[in-house]
Amino acid sequence: MVEYLNNGQRGKYSPAMSALRRSVTSTEGMKAAFSIAELVIVVCIIGILAAIVLPTFQNNATEAKIATAKDNLRVLRSVVELYAVNHKDVPPGYPGDNPNTDPTSEDFLQQTTVDETYLRSVPRNPFNNLSTIDMLTNHEALPSEATGDFGWIYKPSNRTVRLDWPGQDPKGVRYFDY
Repeated sequence: MVEYLNNGQRGKYSPAMSALRRSVTSTEGMKAAFSIAELVIVVCIIGILAAIVLPTFQNNATEAKIATAKDNLRVLRSVVELYAVNHKDVPPGYPGDNPNTDPTSEDFLQQTTVDETYLRSVPRNPFNNLSTIDMLTNHEALPSEATGDFGWIYKPSNRTVRLDWPGQDPKGVRYFDY
């Protein structure tokens, strides 16, 4: 290594330059790293971006559940109507296709998924992930509100199928009213 004096001639460094050279040499040996301030700024930027993007993803998830719920209701209602057409206007759920008996969810499953394959399985409610059916008898009224305890609420006597989920969608429509 060639060393120059302050006047440009070859030789040893001046005392001031030697001190500067030692300080530069000592920092050259250190590894590059971020300061705390830089890390805090990066974390804040990531937090801001997450706050902007997260509601969009949550809204998309809700919209997907709504679309799935509406489609599953369409499927269940179609199955009820198709079964009734094929069974002398008696909807599924009545034991032995006798509308004078109390319907059961077991008979609904037997009639729609086992005996005749209208469904492979009862679809799941996308909000609570349940496929169970709250089967209402001929004398029971539809509840005024959903509880979320079942996947679906079904009243065979008037062929009504409802989503059992409380609350409203972003447009203010109750899920129960789909």
